[in-house]
Amino acid sequence: MVFIFGFHFDDQRLVKASLETFYGIGPKVSQRIMARHYIHPWAKVGSLKNNTLMNLTADLTSMKIENDLRREVQENIRRLKDMGAYRGRRHAMGLPVRGQNTRTQIATARRLNKIERGGSGRVQM
Repeated sequence: MVFIFGFHFDDQRLVKASLETFYGIGPKVSQRIMARHYIHPWAKVGSLKNNTLMNLTADLTSMKIENDLRREVQENIRRLKDMGAYRGRRHAMGLPVRGQNTRTQIATARRLNKIERGGSGRVQM
């Protein structure tokens, strides 16, 4: 087991896949991080040296990921709701925010926005 940024990873897991498990790190960002630390795209976590792991952890601590990023997203949504903006009202109602169709294709938006709103779903004006 290898310890990266407070999480344990199996030795046989790919470095790219383990980096992408963090909230806020996608394929492009993980590719840039690996290139910055000269890590091969198919490298396993168990094959990394301690020095590389320490540098990788230090690099991740300087980024805004996991709880910090989640908190920022929630604050942005709360700010939109408090302002009474159109996007904030759509978040509060659990409807699509970015102009998607509402007649037939809102199942995903309702599922995703339900987590973020937390309240009764009514808009306070």
